[in-house]
Amino acid sequence: MFEPVLLKNIDVPDGHLLPTYEAGGGYQALKKVLREHTPDEVIDLVKESNLRGRGGAGFPTGMKWSFVPKRGDKPKYLCCNADEGEPGTFKDRIIMERDPHQLIEGLAVSAYAIGAKTAYVYIRGEYMTAIRRLEQAIAEAHQRGYLGQSILGSDFDFAVHIHCGAGAYICGEETAMLDSLEGKRAQPRLKPPFPAVEGLYASPTVINNVETLACVPHIVMRGSRWFREIGPDKSPGPKLYCLSGQVRKPGLYELPMGIPLRELVENNAGGPLPGRRIKAVIPGGVSAPVIPESGLDVGMDFDSLAAAGSMLGSAGVIVIDDSTCMVKVATRIIEFFHHESCGKCTPCREGLNWVVKVLRRVEAGQGEPGDLEQLDALCKGIFGNTFCALGDGAAMGLRAALKHFRDEFVAHIEERRCPFH
Repeated sequence: MFEPVLLKNIDVPDGHLLPTYEAGGGYQALKKVLREHTPDEVIDLVKESNLRGRGGAGFPTGMKWSFVPKRGDKPKYLCCNADEGEPGTFKDRIIMERDPHQLIEGLAVSAYAIGAKTAYVYIRGEYMTAIRRLEQAIAEAHQRGYLGQSILGSDFDFAVHIHCGAGAYICGEETAMLDSLEGKRAQPRLKPPFPAVEGLYASPTVINNVETLACVPHIVMRGSRWFREIGPDKSPGPKLYCLSGQVRKPGLYELPMGIPLRELVENNAGGPLPGRRIKAVIPGGVSAPVIPESGLDVGMDFDSLAAAGSMLGSAGVIVIDDSTCMVKVATRIIEFFHHESCGKCTPCREGLNWVVKVLRRVEAGQGEPGDLEQLDALCKGIFGNTFCALGDGAAMGLRAALKHFRDEFVAHIEERRCPFH
């Protein structure tokens, strides 16, 4: 029986308050690293755990930390990407609302490891409850000496600041987030240089997701071996899965990395609604290519999903049943990406505009022969030709819909109507 670690406090009364967090062993990891470990030892510990970023890319966290230069006269920064704009994703919000001190301790331990004295939490502006509780938690941590000057009697100084976003999906891309923090228009930067060398204010910067940072204190206290024993060796650890869509028990589930998608949907989330069958599942937020029902036996980890032609992404699992028109799903998703494009890259800005026009025409029963071939060509022109992954995510999602459900697109064109509505 798997016992939750990251979500152990979410249903505890006053779980967001410092006394509750301390009663469950909170801030013991911070005390341990300050007393027993050097920064390099903490980095090595996270490397040994093989913790991979939970924000979507899955890059090894310890390796990312090790890229920060050890010397230099520039300050180092730690940034927490809490924007969580990916549709179907709500895991970071729950951590910040129900257990914000878990994030703050993760920030403190991580900052100690990389030599940063300042952290910024870039949070989605609509998350008002999470913002208020983070502010309260930061004040509590200051009062108890977990933040501020000479933390717990050491020579480690550390401050956490909250920066609220204004509803731009592109700010989930790490370099666009950095531009937004600097007061500029949020647009992806050309890399290299990478943020670890030249990030916020042209200084070395590490950017981690909320869930990634929340894992760090548990690795410190339980050890890297404990973490690696959960799930597959290449993608270990506990994982938060967001279940939504046409399913009986939507919600947030903490389970081992690598759990089969079918087991997650049918057993944990209760399966499809009464009288319905599962048609497809989007496994990682709308950026992840859709998987048909026949492919649901895939493991929910980075490598297994990549091999299956999709990706884990943010683990925002969206269930689609047989009452749903996949042309409509594809249209709504591409409309979202088109609306949220920052406009910097011509293939994304212009290509998605044309994709939306064609899809709307097909969905309305006004499609013409050759439209699907045009969509294929547009996807080819967008994919791999943009600064960030927004255009890639849109193109991959549409390609998967056209591959697995092309008959529905053809039916819209030949019958000149939607067969489902």
